[in-house]
Amino acid sequence: MTTQIPAALFADPAPAPRLERAAAALTAHGFTVEILDDAAAARARIKDLIPEGASVFTGASETLRLSGIDADINTSGRYQAIRPHVLAMDRATAADEIRRLIASPDVAVGSVHAVTETGSLVVASGSGSQLPGYAGGAARAIWIVGAQKVVPDLSTALRRVEDHCLPLESARAQVAYGQPSAINRLLILNAEPHPGRGTVLLLREAIGF
Repeated sequence: MTTQIPAALFADPAPAPRLERAAAALTAHGFTVEILDDAAAARARIKDLIPEGASVFTGASETLRLSGIDADINTSGRYQAIRPHVLAMDRATAADEIRRLIASPDVAVGSVHAVTETGSLVVASGSGSQLPGYAGGAARAIWIVGAQKVVPDLSTALRRVEDHCLPLESARAQVAYGQPSAINRLLILNAEPHPGRGTVLLLREAIGF
């Protein structure tokens, strides 16, 4: 049965029992899950999870930006940061190299738009650039997820993407790129078949969209 959640509540952090149900279901589906207090804890944990010198691609994410994780990865010099590297490349002449770099880093780091209590991760994208790495191209993937993104089931997750995330991301994209966003591509990760590859840092606080 689908659980109806008013769109206004998609910004509210899920209580502890729902976080624990989601974590248990994700773990049963092959993901590695850690429940952390807040974004500061995730920021510290990331440094333990990613070896120095690894090639790392960060997906465009308000969670990463607000937590400081994006800056830690892309400006610290600790890693081979892919995002600033490809942004400096000529997209007309180096498109194939850009595509390969983004699709197969050592580590892909980002967030998702919804986590279900039944153990699925849902990611929507306008360009799709982050999705190959998330889906399996990266050797490892790490997602930092605010507590407000936990929903009961997949149908509620899709409604969260459309009713809550898309308007917020469109407003951000309009300012950043001069045009609204769209749900052009949608990735649903129902399980992780390779043990240790996918890690979810599930926060007790709300952060991001």
